[in-house]
Amino acid sequence: MVTDSHKEFQMETSHGLVMQSTGSWYEVRTTDGTSVKCRLRGQFRIKGIKTTNPVVVGDSVDFLIEDDGCGYITSIHPRKNYIDRKSTNLSKISHIIAANIDIAFLVVTLREPRTSLGFIDRFLVAAEGFRIPCCLVFNKIDIYSEEEKEEIARLRGIYEKIGYQTLCTSVLTGEGIDDVKALFSGRVALCSGHSGVGKSALINAIDPTLDLRIGAISEVHDKGRHTTTFATMFPVADGFIIDTPGIKEFGLIQYRPEEVRDYFPELRRYNNECRFSNCSHTHEPGCQVRAALESGEIAAHRYENYLHILQDNDMMIEEWKLR
Repeated sequence: MVTDSHKEFQMETSHGLVMQSTGSWYEVRTTDGTSVKCRLRGQFRIKGIKTTNPVVVGDSVDFLIEDDGCGYITSIHPRKNYIDRKSTNLSKISHIIAANIDIAFLVVTLREPRTSLGFIDRFLVAAEGFRIPCCLVFNKIDIYSEEEKEEIARLRGIYEKIGYQTLCTSVLTGEGIDDVKALFSGRVALCSGHSGVGKSALINAIDPTLDLRIGAISEVHDKGRHTTTFATMFPVADGFIIDTPGIKEFGLIQYRPEEVRDYFPELRRYNNECRFSNCSHTHEPGCQVRAALESGEIAAHRYENYLHILQDNDMMIEEWKLR
């Protein structure tokens, strides 16, 4: 008689990448390019990570094939990185957007809909946590007035000075599409942002064979309608691109205040120049960050967003020790 444990031992373990996660089923792409529908068994958790989704798009996994042709995931290979945010329903639990990312594209728009600067900076903080390179993609450049284009140029100057890449793109005119292609070539690229900023349309422009569904903008609320329901990774040229559902808010969770300080590159540069080595850059005498802010070397909105993040009680796991 063959027991279940002996049966599992005799089964050949396969390896693949998670291409889509619906929460209960996972599409896994094997090394030969075939897809297998997989699921989890029992309580599957990753040590040290409290998350709503134990397996995410981009994960490298091992799985076994069952008699019905479906598979079940037995293990996850160590992640080199991931981007997560606060779960919308559980404030103390995170939701991982994707894992094993080589570059992240944050698609932003000034209108139809408008992306807030607070959203941008929180996303960048999450990416800085794993040193994931980020590119800000100012999409729908064809719809803006000259005044709005000047605002985009000003913002590009701020973020490029910090060290981030920026691009302007238009699916309608083709502007910037080749630049995006060049950046993610041979990489695993994450494409994220609000609903309606044009993530799926941008991916379609990069590879028209994908033919992803595109939604319209609500004229009443100037908000995008969700067309991407689940995060999905697509093979494109010699790399992969991950299309994600639109994110309304980007809440950070479980960062220490001193980590947030280090995840703003323009603040991090002054860490060894302040009077106090553990300066919070908020109130201490001899703070070089505040001096740089007053001189215009640090953008006011970036510093304000830094303070807002520090004031987010749900995010902090340790209060800053005030002197």
